[in-house]
Amino acid sequence: MRIGIVCYPTYGGSGVLATELGIGLARRGHEIHFITYRQPARLTSFQENTFYHEVSATDYPLFEYPPYDTALASKMVDVVRYENLDLLHVHYAIPHATVAYIAKKILLTKGRYVPVITTLHGTDITLVGTNNAFAPVVEFSINKSDGVTAVSESLRKQTIEYFDIQRDIEVIYNFIDFERFKWSNKDHFKKAIAPNGERILVHVSNFRKVKRVEDAILVFKKVHDRIPSKLLLIGDGPERHNLEELCRSLGLCDEIRFLGKQDAVEELLAIGDLFLMPSQSESFGLAALEAMACEVPVISSNTGGLPEVNIHGVTGFLSEVGDVESMASNAIRLLESETMLQQFRKNALAQAKEFDIQNILPQYEAYYQRVLERSVFK
Repeated sequence: MRIGIVCYPTYGGSGVLATELGIGLARRGHEIHFITYRQPARLTSFQENTFYHEVSATDYPLFEYPPYDTALASKMVDVVRYENLDLLHVHYAIPHATVAYIAKKILLTKGRYVPVITTLHGTDITLVGTNNAFAPVVEFSINKSDGVTAVSESLRKQTIEYFDIQRDIEVIYNFIDFERFKWSNKDHFKKAIAPNGERILVHVSNFRKVKRVEDAILVFKKVHDRIPSKLLLIGDGPERHNLEELCRSLGLCDEIRFLGKQDAVEELLAIGDLFLMPSQSESFGLAALEAMACEVPVISSNTGGLPEVNIHGVTGFLSEVGDVESMASNAIRLLESETMLQQFRKNALAQAKEFDIQNILPQYEAYYQRVLERSVFK
């Protein structure tokens, strides 16, 4: 198949999944065309069967903001026509599903019908989508898509609860590429971070309020009071300054490292003993899955799709959002028992294997085929 993939090219979960999906499909012989305003973060080297089409929004004196949506629609039309795409797969409802509908209607005037599949990732439904300024457009775009997928059962249910959805939503889970995310011996690196054998806790996010990174720091404080330990904070975002202030007020600046955005996250996860994910909301929890693939148990909140990934008492522990005491207690319990920790490491890896990209790619291929077979010229 010739597939156009439209996504945000950032480090966020939707961009990561869309890029890894495209790369995986390309390796299986499909022709993949990424359409976005910047080369996706995970598209770091030449990949066979993959092509990148940059969207450039024209800056014009009459426009207060460059009209990206219009430029994206035009680029979609151009790529579909001249690369002879079979379908468009757009990730994140706003603006991609909406713009894809416009592109589809333009192509119809030229005698060409291209089916559009929309994948919902989370905040496009739970945050942006519930904003009254966007909700009617989100609902319309979902209903006008030829196929819709969600990355967890929790997100599918939320979408149906929030909107008047007139079509089926297929759950196809996020996935992990074990060629990249796997444990490897990084003892030399671990000793540089924890020279005295301290336990290493890890958190990865975009440092937005919804991630509750301050809870990760407060959990770490309680763990550190009992067990010599270090905390690695990977990522960056609007809450970083507040988090740095919190570290200073707690006197933990020497024990907490802000590592910023990292491409080789798997190398950092490989030295971790526990992964902290105290989020307010998570449609799936891709960062937790990546940690589990590297044999790191997860201490998380029980929100959204996280219980579908992190199995309580097996791969880690779940607590209510904001329950720092419970999260810290569970973390200490694991770290104080080497036997339990090693068993949870094995369990985490076994659970992660259920989301192996090699299991998920055929599900997308089958779904694409079903959508293509039922799509007719409209």
